[in-house]
Amino acid sequence: MDKVKDEFVFPFERLEVWRLAVEFADNILKLLETFPANKHFRLIGQMEAAASSIAQNIAEGKGRQYKKEFIQFLYIAEGSLFEVLTLTEIFKRRNLFDEKHAIDIRKQAEIIDRKLHGLINSLRDRR
Repeated sequence: MDKVKDEFVFPFERLEVWRLAVEFADNILKLLETFPANKHFRLIGQMEAAASSIAQNIAEGKGRQYKKEFIQFLYIAEGSLFEVLTLTEIFKRRNLFDEKHAIDIRKQAEIIDRKLHGLINSLRDRR
């Protein structure tokens, strides 16, 4: 992690899946900044929201008192991930994302999805 040695680390910041989700959102936001102005404004806003909500839901869930609540937030994060993938396909069809960007997004999403399910399974096993 990029933390200074004596800096406090919140529990969610220790989760690899959260760090990957933040990187994923940052990559998507950088890509969206290259879009032409005033084109597909609503869809871009939806993509920004979905991409950033993955890490937000992981963090919020980690702050909940019960594992069951945390698991529910992880499923919500997965739903946002799937929303990003759907919008990626739409943007690819509209020639706003090229094939390389779409493949990169899918590869990152696959890793995050696997990590989310690994975390969900580990939480269920600890009941």
